[in-house]
Amino acid sequence: MSNIRPLTPELAKRAQEELGEVPERIDADIQQLRDWIVKQPHLNARTDDQFLVAFLRGCKYSVEKAKQKLDNYYAMRGAVPELYKDRFVNDAAIDILRSSVYLPLPKPIAPDGPRIHLSRYGVFDTNKYSLSDIIKVRTMLGDIQFRDDDNAMVMGFMEVIDFKGVGPGHIFLFNAVLVKKLAVLGDKAWPYRPKGFHFINVNSACEKIMSLAKSMMSDKIKKRVSNNS
Repeated sequence: MSNIRPLTPELAKRAQEELGEVPERIDADIQQLRDWIVKQPHLNARTDDQFLVAFLRGCKYSVEKAKQKLDNYYAMRGAVPELYKDRFVNDAAIDILRSSVYLPLPKPIAPDGPRIHLSRYGVFDTNKYSLSDIIKVRTMLGDIQFRDDDNAMVMGFMEVIDFKGVGPGHIFLFNAVLVKKLAVLGDKAWPYRPKGFHFINVNSACEKIMSLAKSMMSDKIKKRVSNNS
């Protein structure tokens, strides 16, 4: 029997209706994915049940798609070393967390709703941190969500991106190459599904950044972006 958290009744219903989750088949699906990992000499991947079911749910129980995402998930660690090297919960990471630049809100909009993320890129100290420092902490929180957040893994997430307080110092740190890598990471490697990106307090300078970031997204994700300023 698989060692995964039982879903709430509300999430279990949505998982079956929207993801194609069949409770009686979960063990076999997890084992199929685990057997594949063991046969991949280039993969040094986690194989615990809770981690693997996150990828199955994120890929709507297509085992082949889950294999591809898992492969990409670990490949991106080499492709984006600025986000994955030296990932420690040190004083800098704690300071970034306390700045509330990135907040997964504790309560979804409904028991079976997506997780809400609030990103506030105008609150961090540009004299102390780079954009990669901020996003690195976000990837650390994302890894925790993959394991611990059933709402995010079953229903996806909705992100509110607040540009209030974003000034020249923040705009100077904008790194188009890093943002492109992040777009690929989110689309091709992370197991949870974005339901929408809602930008608020967007001034003219930030609008250019938003447009550039949007141009790097897949067509599917572009349709889920809105400027609510």
